[in-house]
Amino acid sequence: MPEPSIRVARPADEGELALLDRETWSVLHAVTPPPQPPYDSFFSERSGPRDHLVAEHAGRVVGYVRLGFPTELPSNAHVQQIRGLAVAEAARGAGVGRALVRAAVREARERGARRITLRVLGHNSAARALYASEGFVVEGVQPEEFCLDGTYVDDVLMGRALR
Repeated sequence: MPEPSIRVARPADEGELALLDRETWSVLHAVTPPPQPPYDSFFSERSGPRDHLVAEHAGRVVGYVRLGFPTELPSNAHVQQIRGLAVAEAARGAGVGRALVRAAVREARERGARRITLRVLGHNSAARALYASEGFVVEGVQPEEFCLDGTYVDDVLMGRALR
């Protein structure tokens, strides 16, 4: 697969993004229960289209990354956070996730952020390796923060400077 094109999400993407979110749900990365009908809207007041970058290949959405603030505090407004990332099963291993992480870093920098952070579950070794290869370092670990499918899982905070 050639490198996907990355763009800001549009309101019309909501259905495709919601379906992608449901199809990629896994205890490997999700701390919430699996989505059940009736499904919530993908976009919200806190996280609208402009907060999402989507990866397209052959006219189809194959992934997204959600950017936002870690808190609503003005003293923390210089930090952007990756608040979600999903890649369609058929597009995994083709560089889509890497392209989305790089686009998120560029976008955070363009928004004037000094840092970018994320949270990743300790057992998600593929995601942790991707983030590390893109310059993110472990800045903290909350041991056994979540119990998923009967297993206690660490919550790992990673970050990197943008300047």
